[in-house]
Amino acid sequence: MNITVIGRGRVGGGLARLWTAAGHNVTTVGRDGGDANGADVIVVAVPAPAIDDALERVSGLDGQVTIDACNIYSSRGGEFQSLSHQIKSIIGGPTAKSFSTNFAAAYDQLKFQSVRPGNLFAADQAARARTEQLIEDAGYEPVFVGDLDPGARLLEDSSALTRALAEQIGPFYYRYARPGEL
Repeated sequence: MNITVIGRGRVGGGLARLWTAAGHNVTTVGRDGGDANGADVIVVAVPAPAIDDALERVSGLDGQVTIDACNIYSSRGGEFQSLSHQIKSIIGGPTAKSFSTNFAAAYDQLKFQSVRPGNLFAADQAARARTEQLIEDAGYEPVFVGDLDPGARLLEDSSALTRALAEQIGPFYYRYARPGEL
């Protein structure tokens, strides 16, 4: 799969390394912008306040399947229901919210886990299959929480809980299972 990751930080750069190791063709785009033509998937991994500026600097985005891996740590503006909806309003293609409940600081330990950790995600149906594939190829077990609306906002709103847990135990993995499956 041809993947363009917008953001070269801990999340974007970390995911790019995981997907490159899994055999994908990954292009990363930083603050200087770039071209996303030919990508099968766009991944946006920038700080929430930088979304508009980052996407403005990249050509070839129109209508692309997109994964929003951004987190929100500041107050939310009222214009969009979620960061995913903001990104979708710019790119215009099927969109998913994923990787925002996982810790980039723990990416390098994924391959040493006895079971695949979970990755919560929400997605438009047309983005779901590619998102699930990239979650698996990164080393996680996909856990679908529902459609982008309202799932993206649910995931963003859960970030306070994730941060509170991390303050107590540090970066962590999680796994959801039905009774009897663990």
